[in-house]
Amino acid sequence: MSASFAKVEELSTRYPNSAGKVIGYGTAGFRDKASILDHVMFRVGILSALRSKQKNATIGVMITASHNPEDDNGVKLVDPEGEMLENAWEKIATKVANLDDSKLASAVEDVVKTTGIDLGVKGSIFVARDTRESSPRLTQAVLDGISCIDNCEVVNWDLASTPVLHYLVVCRNGNEAYGKCSKAGYYDKLSSGFLTSIGSKSAQGAYKPIITVDCANGIGAVEIREIGNKISNDLKLTLVNDGKPGILNHNCGADFVKVQQTFPENVTPAPGERFASLDGDADRLIYYYFDSNSKFKMLDGDKISLLFAEHLSELTKHANLQLKTGVVQTAYANGSSTNYAQDVLKIPVACEPTGVKHLHHAAQAFDIGVYFEANGHGTVLFSNNAIASVRDAVKSGDNKPAQELLSFMDIINSTVGDAISDLLGVEAILYSKGWSAQDWDNMYTDLPNRQLKVSVEDRNVIKTADAERKCVSPLGLQDKIDQLAGKYQNGRSFVRPSGTEDIVRVYAEANTQGNADALGKEVAAAVYELCRGVGPKP
Repeated sequence: MSASFAKVEELSTRYPNSAGKVIGYGTAGFRDKASILDHVMFRVGILSALRSKQKNATIGVMITASHNPEDDNGVKLVDPEGEMLENAWEKIATKVANLDDSKLASAVEDVVKTTGIDLGVKGSIFVARDTRESSPRLTQAVLDGISCIDNCEVVNWDLASTPVLHYLVVCRNGNEAYGKCSKAGYYDKLSSGFLTSIGSKSAQGAYKPIITVDCANGIGAVEIREIGNKISNDLKLTLVNDGKPGILNHNCGADFVKVQQTFPENVTPAPGERFASLDGDADRLIYYYFDSNSKFKMLDGDKISLLFAEHLSELTKHANLQLKTGVVQTAYANGSSTNYAQDVLKIPVACEPTGVKHLHHAAQAFDIGVYFEANGHGTVLFSNNAIASVRDAVKSGDNKPAQELLSFMDIINSTVGDAISDLLGVEAILYSKGWSAQDWDNMYTDLPNRQLKVSVEDRNVIKTADAERKCVSPLGLQDKIDQLAGKYQNGRSFVRPSGTEDIVRVYAEANTQGNADALGKEVAAAVYELCRGVGPKP
């Protein structure tokens, strides 16, 4: 064993692999019960140092389990340009995380050799965590892992959201061309972008400059409060579920609102007011309001995406800029949103598999690429050509649409889905249009839908194609889904395996809620029969 990895062998005894199961690195990184993740965190710390040396750039380590319950936790790596870890390293991470303790040091040495890492390169790692009680302990495991690799600089940002860490990594690696590399720099960039975007004009029309924000008792409460203080003269943010004694993500947060299709704890229905929910690490956003009959109305990622796409498309047109705007969705996107983008806005729509990594990549094909999952996770990408064209248009003379577009770019955190950034973007648009939440909702009418889960013996029996819209295994299941969907007006359904547990997710939509519910239950029953379901039959 090389002396370079002696400390790996020494410190690994503090973090033995006693999980008793394989823990895989997926789109969300590693995620499981916090009680079994210490050894994973230690090993991720080692890998983050090696990845930094390989890329000769700053790498981020984010300790969070996002919208999961508080007793869960997780960790994910952020690559130099703010993107998620590349697939080859996901496989390396999964292998290293699950090795027997006796094989760890030799496996680390093998990673260095096979990936061509120069250990003489100085490593640079940014570490951040969410507000979970387990996060300080797991952060220390990461730091101990990094310490096993010589010549590494570590910056522990302590409490920070996933979007903020992505922002910080990009700023460091871009020589702060994107923004100032600090939390304060993030707050300033977003708040000044918002204030410049709305200009000196007062709120008009049906828009009211006040919104209640459910912070899921997570890290988002800390950061949105900082930004709220900077824009309070123009937009009042009333925060609920903003920390202890509330429980993280319990009966609150974006995922709760999206799945349950109801308002969270501590939010009282009030017709005419706007509400929004962040998730635990502030990268998802769901809006909602209550109509005159106090009926709950949700504005999810599809609605945000189309609001952004319409606004940006209009600004580019009025600024006389030849920029191609596109929308990227998943199979979960409501059919009405797809039709509205293509048929009304005349904007091209691409469909990609679930997971923002896939959407982010597809959005890069456009000058202005708007991507959102229906769960409220998404952002806008601006190509180098778009940025240069807008800046040139601003410099060339009195081009107010171009100036507004440039200001809007500063609101958006293009490195990753960012609930706070997206919220400010929505508010800036509604402000400029003089719209209420209901005006926004009236852009198009969602088809009623339902999501269900089916527990199965092995989720891997489900294989999909066509961006997860078609099931190719087991044989006969897609034919059954098509048959069932054909019974209902506007019927559409698809199934896909969970990435982390043995369940199959079912999505159904139809012309009425009753029909969407019935279709969902029938498809779930078909999955149960053909995929060896376990537990009670749907």
